[in-house]
Amino acid sequence: MPVLERFSYRAVAPGDEAVVKGTMDAANEAAAVGKIHAQGLIPLEVRSLARTGLRREVSLTGSGRVKVKALALMTRQMAALTEAGLPLLRTLEILTEQTDDKALRAALVGVVADVESGASLSLAFSRQPKAFAPLMVSLVRVGEAGGFLAESLTSIARFYKSEAELRDKVRAATTYPAVVLVVALLAVLGMVTFIVPVFEKMFANLGGQLPVPTQILVTISHNMVWILPLLAVVLIGGAVWWTRSRNTPRVRAVVDPWKLRLPIFGSLNTKIAVARFARNLSMMLQAGVPLMQALDTVGEAANNVKIVAALEKVKESVRQGKSLAAPLAAAGVFPPMVSQMVSVGEESGTLTEMLDSIATFYEAEVASATEQLTAVIEPVLIVILGVVIGGMVISLYLPVFNLYAQLNHSAGA
Repeated sequence: MPVLERFSYRAVAPGDEAVVKGTMDAANEAAAVGKIHAQGLIPLEVRSLARTGLRREVSLTGSGRVKVKALALMTRQMAALTEAGLPLLRTLEILTEQTDDKALRAALVGVVADVESGASLSLAFSRQPKAFAPLMVSLVRVGEAGGFLAESLTSIARFYKSEAELRDKVRAATTYPAVVLVVALLAVLGMVTFIVPVFEKMFANLGGQLPVPTQILVTISHNMVWILPLLAVVLIGGAVWWTRSRNTPRVRAVVDPWKLRLPIFGSLNTKIAVARFARNLSMMLQAGVPLMQALDTVGEAANNVKIVAALEKVKESVRQGKSLAAPLAAAGVFPPMVSQMVSVGEESGTLTEMLDSIATFYEAEVASATEQLTAVIEPVLIVILGVVIGGMVISLYLPVFNLYAQLNHSAGA
């Protein structure tokens, strides 16, 4: 069964200046152009709706607007209803009524409309790229072609459940330090804005020269009138810029490799990427997806341009009839164990089983790493908070200590 994509186009008719706009399904851009010519039109622009920007690389839930847990629940229910023999359209209607995720419900409404008009389930899913990732579309397409749609949906449900658990573990490891840092920042700002001025008035009554650390705090406090608005503008502007630019090629080319080199989180990000790569590829090969198509889809779900580039070299190697293992070893992203196990799997004809073992191992490594990360970050944060807030408190009380020392000196004289 050919893999179809959704294209938007702008075209004109010969001798007519009016621009015609529309969408169509085609195997590739060249096929879409051919269809436009067959209508007697001259194409001005043809764009793949599934490939706009980096949308197909943002990963498992299209643009991330549908929660992974919602997808896991939907696919598990859909597999059960399909296996029970319910008609596809009735199954989709039930799922649309039951889901609590607004974005998923809206996508399912579109799927129901497409299926009612005669489209296949995989094609209907592909027309909702914000909800259903290419990985899911490919597995549904294979299930439809092979007559085992329920089994494909069960595999997808297991995958999304595993992905949701993985995300929860990573979120648990990173939420605590993020919250602590935010609270610490607010505490520092509150001390500088409200507490330092009180001490400043007391120091003015005492007279004498303030110590340098105290002078620095007082100067910062005086300038909070413009520091706070500037900080707010920078934070809001940075958040808006990041939301709009984080998926652009220029930003991804800098940020994605950096994610894998971070001192503490880099190793965790690498393990997550390896686990996701191995699990996705193993699942797709088990479902009967051809290797080249599976590598294309796995690359789209990698969510890291460095890994995508490595998989491009893997695809080129496979296209030339060579092995998977060699380009994986040369990529500098995957640990040596991965390429060695893939090599053994290729030689023994057990590549799918080896990939499944790699995924299981690295998923366990991610779970262990997140626990260790939490254990390491907690004392580090306590030390940082102690140094920052303790340093501020000492700076505020230095004039009092100096005054006490002077009084003792005067009494001794």
